Amino acid sequence: MTKSVIVKSQVKDLAKLDGKNLSVSEEFYRALEEKVQKDIENACKRAKLNSRNTVMARDL
Repeated sequence: MTKSVIVKSQVKDLAKLDGKNLSVSEEFYRALEEKVQKDIENACKRAKLNSRNTVMARDL
């Protein structure tokens, strides 16, 4: 298993609506983890395609 790039406690702190905390399911954490990892991978590919070794916001 790969190392997680999201921090569950931070996600939980952000999961609010109208100032009220919402519950966060394990399924949500897994899906978010996959999405973030894929976004990072794609950003790295884009940086390389642009002859850069630095990943920038514009790569997202």
